[in-house]
Amino acid sequence: MRRSRGAAALLALSLTATGAGLGLALAPQAAAVTPPVAFTADALSTWQPNGVVWALAEAGGQVFAGGTFSTVRPPAGGAGSEQQAVNFVALDAATGAPTSCTLSFTVASGTATVRALALSPDKSTLYAGGYFGAVNGTAVSSLAAVDVASCTVKTAFRPAFAATVRALAVTGDTVYAGGDFLTVAGQPRQRFAAVGAADGALKPFTADADEPGRAVEVTPDGQNVVLGGDFFTVNGTNTHALAVVDAASGALTRSYPGFIETNSVVKDVATDDTGFYTANEGTGGGVFDGRIALDLPGFGQRWRDTCLGATQAVLPYRNVLYSASHAHDCSSVGEFPDGQRHHLLAQPTTGTGKLGWAPDTNDGIGEGIGPRVMTVGSKNGVEYLWVGGEFTTVNGAAQQSLTRFASTGDTGAPTVPVASAVSFKPGEVQVRWRTSLDLDDSALTYKVYRNGAATPIATVTADSLFFKRPQASWTDTTVAAGQSYTYRVTATDAAGNTSALSATASVTVPTTVDGYPNQVRADGATQYWRYDESALPFVADSSLGGNRAGAHLNAPALRQTPGAVSGAGTAIGFNGTDTQVYGDHRQSVGSTYSIETWFRTNTTRGGKLFGFGNNQTRGSNQYDKHIYMTNDGRLVYGVYTGATRTVTTATAYNDNLWHHVVATQGPGGMTLYVDGVQKGTLAVTTHENFSGYWHAGGDSLGGWPDRPTSEYWAGQLDESAVYPTVLSAAQVQNHHALATAPADSVVQVPAAEDTYANAGAPGTNYGTSSSLAVRGTSFYASYLRFDLPAAPAGTVLKSAALGVKTSTMSGAGTTDTVSVVPVTGAWSEGGTTYGNRPSLGGPALGTYPGIPDGSAVHTATLTTGSVAAALGGSLGLALTSPGTDALWLWSSEAQAGEGTPQLTLTFGAP
Repeated sequence: MRRSRGAAALLALSLTATGAGLGLALAPQAAAVTPPVAFTADALSTWQPNGVVWALAEAGGQVFAGGTFSTVRPPAGGAGSEQQAVNFVALDAATGAPTSCTLSFTVASGTATVRALALSPDKSTLYAGGYFGAVNGTAVSSLAAVDVASCTVKTAFRPAFAATVRALAVTGDTVYAGGDFLTVAGQPRQRFAAVGAADGALKPFTADADEPGRAVEVTPDGQNVVLGGDFFTVNGTNTHALAVVDAASGALTRSYPGFIETNSVVKDVATDDTGFYTANEGTGGGVFDGRIALDLPGFGQRWRDTCLGATQAVLPYRNVLYSASHAHDCSSVGEFPDGQRHHLLAQPTTGTGKLGWAPDTNDGIGEGIGPRVMTVGSKNGVEYLWVGGEFTTVNGAAQQSLTRFASTGDTGAPTVPVASAVSFKPGEVQVRWRTSLDLDDSALTYKVYRNGAATPIATVTADSLFFKRPQASWTDTTVAAGQSYTYRVTATDAAGNTSALSATASVTVPTTVDGYPNQVRADGATQYWRYDESALPFVADSSLGGNRAGAHLNAPALRQTPGAVSGAGTAIGFNGTDTQVYGDHRQSVGSTYSIETWFRTNTTRGGKLFGFGNNQTRGSNQYDKHIYMTNDGRLVYGVYTGATRTVTTATAYNDNLWHHVVATQGPGGMTLYVDGVQKGTLAVTTHENFSGYWHAGGDSLGGWPDRPTSEYWAGQLDESAVYPTVLSAAQVQNHHALATAPADSVVQVPAAEDTYANAGAPGTNYGTSSSLAVRGTSFYASYLRFDLPAAPAGTVLKSAALGVKTSTMSGAGTTDTVSVVPVTGAWSEGGTTYGNRPSLGGPALGTYPGIPDGSAVHTATLTTGSVAAALGGSLGLALTSPGTDALWLWSSEAQAGEGTPQLTLTFGAP
């Protein structure tokens, strides 16, 4: 029941980027948070009542809170001690601490409560409504006026309300009230009334409702009053929960029969210069729990947000509508499915799409609603969004019933990105990550760091919301075949708050095209989960340009070997009880599609391998386009057309061997393939049309034929892909054959021994040092020994690369060329000195043409034949330089060396 103020900016969002180099896809940054959001999501230190806050108002740098409580106490860790506050407290808008204004709202019998607070237009008088009989001992009757400057009751204001007042709105000469009352000053006024602002005398205004009034707001032109509540009639006319009446007489201006569901009510109304907004709560099935925007003039609907979750309060401010609710299902407006409750949201006043502001509370005490009321207070040029209710935590930290958020001072950093890297062909690495969560910034800047360097190799902007965290990616086209690279990613918000570095993502660039994944991509997969991740909860999408990543639920087993296809890939394991992967990307499926996965199991309890459903972390209530296994190991491919339509194999596949399954649907109907062979068809060309998410490892199966014991599948999956087309029989057979085609394998060999020699200390051994050094004059040389494996059967060495990492000391790099040469003499890590250093051979196996300062990994390609000759034995290498600029590296003894020095060997078909 508040007016908004101010102007707005428009939200500009961006997507992922690809390229090689610095400064990619840079976008202008907001001063603190992503516009048009006006407040941070960082909760400020605020004193807290011991009960429920029902009402808020602000004037002159003070925020007034009314409710049902008896004391206020400092925030956790704050100074001060608990003090009495009987259903009312005044607090400093900037500090959150109590002011000198103290008022006690009491009643002779029953429980006193303050349910509504409103200020006169000049903010000199505070009006308080609720259920109480006295304020600081002065007799009143559920509505009182308080002089703000002196914090004293205005005794000339003497209205008499016979029951609880729940809502107030004030003009220069009138106070409008809504509530439970049936009479005012002994005169009939049912649930809504108007009294004089100076003396409380009853006015002719009559807008009688048959059920309680909960909201009242005057339109900006002062000509009409918007009423909200539980009612079904006003002045005898059908108009459920919402009505607009004449401000002088109370006569209906606009009724809304059938506009709001009969099991829903209006809990709050707020206006701005363009319209008014309702907060709605429902009970039972088929309710309306969301928000409605209506235009001024005309009072017609602008939009309706049908999210479920009992909206308690709305506040338009600078073209953003902030709301307090426990929204748990916004799938009806294309957002998040039924699941976790979200208590504080923001959206533009022009539409239903949520913005990047989502601090959160818990449900709390009382009815377990969470936040119930909001207002904006300002002091010293800073504005504060205050929130009251019955919550007991804010952003996961203990805080009861009151919290606030400032317009400046964003201090919360984005979450750490979860990154991975992949290379399918020479010369290209794709780095991808799940976009981070920042509760007040939807547009984040990501920096990609390669090989431990302090300077980013790329900068990417991408958008994310708490319910929409798409995959972002960047493609490195400056990589060499056979060499290994590491990548880390940070996220930065508009205020400059930066996350920690992501965990290291490592990749070796192949010497030839990786046949199986390359063909899946070439055949048009739009979602491709390879399950090669080493950390939860991100499942990367490896399709071309893909952003349809997945998320692990309940920690499936990662990096299961062997995988289904040749090469270094791994599989994922599901426990058949509660683990699965669900899509991060809400999507719909067209009339033609194919789904493909590899599986291995010996389960006798069945379960869903892969399918489409309308939820993420909870069981879906719409689900089809799925492949599941019966208890006896047969495969079922099914769609729903009003009835379940299925294709079932005659053969069981729970033999603990890898199998390939593809299901397609299109104009030719449904087709199921296993191990490249068609196993069944059905002339059905339609399926259930809904938006949802792909699932791997489990989801609902109620009502389907041969329903297995378990909806969750126990076994391993690999290489799950979705296509927007029907794969042909030839394509399916080709995919099955490519799984066993030769592929590169990579072996990384750390140094078994390393040390260096120093001419300045000819008798000193450096075998235990964490450093290695290289220089021509005065002489340093480093010596490395690697115990090489034999080539895997049927393969030869395709490439070899040596990786070293510069140390963090100043000037660790060198401008000189460093050569990698074979060691021909005997040496040992613990015994080698400058005086007995080994002899060296030639020619050089590889070179580093200068290495820049800054701790980072650097690689040199080595002569393949020379390394191949040492396979199955020991290879000694030395690092030498002709110049005077020393190179300092981490040795194998240094934890910061990230496993260097290290040889990366790539084996493949001859």
